[in-house]
Amino acid sequence: MTKTTPQKRYGMVIDIDRCDGCGACMVACSLENNVSVVPPEAGIHRGLTWIRVYSVTNEKEYPHSDTAYLPVSCQHCGNETPCVGVCPQSAVDVDPKNGIVSQIPERCMGCRYCMVACPYHARYFNWWDPVWPEGTEHLLNPGVTPRMRGVVEKCNFCHGRHHAAQERAASEGRSEIEPNEYQTACAEACPNGAITFGDLADKDSEVAKLAAGPESFQLLKTLGTGPKVYYLTQRGWVRDMAAKTPLPLDGQPDD
Repeated sequence: MTKTTPQKRYGMVIDIDRCDGCGACMVACSLENNVSVVPPEAGIHRGLTWIRVYSVTNEKEYPHSDTAYLPVSCQHCGNETPCVGVCPQSAVDVDPKNGIVSQIPERCMGCRYCMVACPYHARYFNWWDPVWPEGTEHLLNPGVTPRMRGVVEKCNFCHGRHHAAQERAASEGRSEIEPNEYQTACAEACPNGAITFGDLADKDSEVAKLAAGPESFQLLKTLGTGPKVYYLTQRGWVRDMAAKTPLPLDGQPDD
């Protein structure tokens, strides 16, 4: 009998009550994935980042006011993935072995249909040729190819790290990587431990237990896209905000 390898389902859980909006996840993501520095004239709406931290409030007056920080990246939808169906170039796909939604820049023609289809505002168009301040080009990650102007970019769960972990395992004669061998840069960099990444299909993993907990929820769950990014909070108003369509994000990041 042929032994089948169980399919992985990578995802993450973000504890909003631990997030203080420091932006360390944004910096770590940019450095890890060679996200280029955009010119000053780019402004907020033409910036380039794979994860953006928004500040949201309960819109009440002091002393009942409350603010929460909401890191939003690609949600890696696992059901009827909106961006996949609209791409005319097959530049977006879902890896059946691990559930990661990938973006293939070599195929992208910059039509931005995927940006319109994404209900999470988690895709960004690269308006400029990649530029880094003088001297910082030596800090580029050799394992990640910089993208050209005119393509859409987004979070891919640090796929370069996943490939590196697979290569190490193969060199040691292993067909599978260990959970601690593959972590995203944002989860590793968060000083408050607000981001947990791992295999949701492994019921014994920390990320799976957190995702199945009573405080767990997904953004726009009623759309049925099956996000593999979960959030935790004890604040009811945050849950109510996350369920609204469209998401009440005003485009003003907390940076």
